Amino acid sequence: MKSQWECFLQNLGVWEGSFTNFSPEGTLLNDTPSRLSLEGLNNNQIVRLTLSRSGQDDLIREYSSVGGGLLFFENGSFSEGLIQLGPFSEFGAELAFVHENRRLRLVQVFDKTSQLSRLVLIREHLAGTTVAERPPLQINDLLGEWQGKAVTIYRDLRSPDIYSTTLKIQLDDTGRLIQSTSFGERTITSTATIKGSIILFDQDPQKQVQVLLLPDGASATSPLKVQLRQPLFLEAGWLIQPNLRQRMIRSYNDKGEWVNLTLVTEEKV
Repeated sequence: MKSQWECFLQNLGVWEGSFTNFSPEGTLLNDTPSRLSLEGLNNNQIVRLTLSRSGQDDLIREYSSVGGGLLFFENGSFSEGLIQLGPFSEFGAELAFVHENRRLRLVQVFDKTSQLSRLVLIREHLAGTTVAERPPLQINDLLGEWQGKAVTIYRDLRSPDIYSTTLKIQLDDTGRLIQSTSFGERTITSTATIKGSIILFDQDPQKQVQVLLLPDGASATSPLKVQLRQPLFLEAGWLIQPNLRQRMIRSYNDKGEWVNLTLVTEEKV
């Protein structure tokens, strides 16, 4: 097992891309070019992060350790966010994938009334490498059966859980989406309404969850409203190739505590 610091070092380099802001309904609000440098100093004992947007250095930060609300997988993919959900306060998290010379990061933000308020999609590639961006995600890209492997890591750094997964997505005769998810011994089936680039799981009006289809094969799964004293999860997806997809899930318990982070790598069969 790599240490969390060694996993962090998988992100070293200069990453060029953009920060794209979306409304909760998927409307593109603005797009800002970005350049993010992660530089190892003192034999990689320290990492300096420099973020430039629109040519201005607007964030410089140095790390000598990682932890708190931040966890890394062995390939460098990670999530950072609040470790405790509280009433009348903003809430949110970042879910970030690393694949070869590319990173795809998604930030989901909820306002003080617990409503989903905005999303930021960050698409990056290592400076000096070529990049072939995926088209915007479509419903048809997701239909079918996906078999995968999930790795769940924990804040207390106990041994990860590794298990197989199956995801089946289909449309019924009325055009409603039916999703069946199996992991370990459990299977959960749910249905959703499709409205343009939004898949809305609306069976329970009190716990509506939407999947927003985004550029570069990305998707954002969010509750429309965070409910206190209810478990919740935030999820990001990335269709890396037509038959290869990754999903990351950040899970909170009914006390509002962040409990674990799961990375699913799945292939269409």
